[in-house]
Amino acid sequence: MPPVSSGNPNLVSHILPMASTDAEHYHSGTNGEAKPPPPKKQKLCSFISESEIQSEFSHHDASVARINNGSFGCCPQSVISAQQQWQLRQLRQPDGFYFNDLRAGILESRKVICSLINADDVSEVSLVDNATTAAAIVLQQVAWAFSEGRFDKGDVAVMLHYAYGAVKKCVEAYVTRAGGRVIEVDLPFPVSSKEEIITEFRRSMERGKLNGQKIRLAVIDHITSMPSVVIPVKELVKICREEGVDQVFVDAAHGIGCVDVDMKEIGADFYTSNLHKWLFCPPSAAFLYCRKSAKFTDLHHPVVSHEYGKGLAIESAWIGTRDYSSLLVVPSIVEFLNRFEEGIEGIKKTNHEEVVKMGEMLAKSWGTHLGCPPDMCSSMVMVGLPSCLGIASDKDTLKLRAHLRNHFGVEVPIYYRAPKDGEVDPVTGYARISYQVYNKAQDYERFRDVINKFVSDKFCCACLSV
Repeated sequence: MPPVSSGNPNLVSHILPMASTDAEHYHSGTNGEAKPPPPKKQKLCSFISESEIQSEFSHHDASVARINNGSFGCCPQSVISAQQQWQLRQLRQPDGFYFNDLRAGILESRKVICSLINADDVSEVSLVDNATTAAAIVLQQVAWAFSEGRFDKGDVAVMLHYAYGAVKKCVEAYVTRAGGRVIEVDLPFPVSSKEEIITEFRRSMERGKLNGQKIRLAVIDHITSMPSVVIPVKELVKICREEGVDQVFVDAAHGIGCVDVDMKEIGADFYTSNLHKWLFCPPSAAFLYCRKSAKFTDLHHPVVSHEYGKGLAIESAWIGTRDYSSLLVVPSIVEFLNRFEEGIEGIKKTNHEEVVKMGEMLAKSWGTHLGCPPDMCSSMVMVGLPSCLGIASDKDTLKLRAHLRNHFGVEVPIYYRAPKDGEVDPVTGYARISYQVYNKAQDYERFRDVINKFVSDKFCCACLSV
């Protein structure tokens, strides 16, 4: 079996391929005299080519314009191969894998993530299945604080109105049931500036303190999912610190690989991000950062197994017999990132610039607008759809999305925005387009042309069957 790449966490500080030179050597001439070595030849850095990128993602369905990386992410073939090596290692000798290899492999991946997110110590980083699992870990200990009397009934948790649906359910299951009161921050959309979000957040904080209750928890998105907007997370965390909020949890399901993620700069108590959305990991994989503090020693994985009580990172690394390979390939992902000029920073920059360019091209063609300014977009952009499509409900968005997928080979999420009173001919439907390294302009041009055909054919959502 080929050796499984262990990777090298030290690469993370560069994420750039290094130039190399021929080793110095002397060789003898015909008369036995030592001759100087030939001049050193500097090898040029060879970054990944467009054809190599397409080869890495050749397993994608070529008949589909896949402009929805945000939902499920993507994984290059080289990382899939590394994953398969780990899977074979487990299947060939499971005892050796579990007793000798697993813990060391998980620790290696945690070290890589620790460096990528600028955490103080690897002990602050745990690997879990997804951001929803991370939310359960954080909110479970909040529920215990209510049930054990450390938080008073009626104390407040603040979260954004556009929080991810699964996280809202998690807050309901753990916080509301335990006696906490939840206040949602109403956010405008379309949004024109981060100041609008900051203003609404401050208003909600004031509402939370009206009856003398304390704000125990703030759940803040780094990038909202639908509609997709980059939230001024550092500013909101700072407000929480000023207001004495006990715990700040940043749900950044789309964060790592998409926007800058620096634990020291953000300053939250908890931060989670999926690795399979924008960091090229196979599903499912995520990390949960827990700031080292005496306040947060009672954190546990919701699946209780043999490692219970040994610390969250150790508990999360063993929750029974299962496939851990998606958590073990993180060093191989760094090797993939190293093939790009400027590594992960270059990828983020290019993806952002390209998605804004594609979004502006679509908006111009359809006579609409983007849902927020470019500096509040990540590698995803909300683009208004022509109002004549008649998007009048969430059900319409699902029907239209399925119609685009099944009949035109376009995969893109659609968002419904209820019109405000007095709006004339409002834009009620927005497409959330993503851009990842495998995408091409033709993907967005196909989407553009399909929508333009709908308009010319006087198509509307009302004509679609359920």
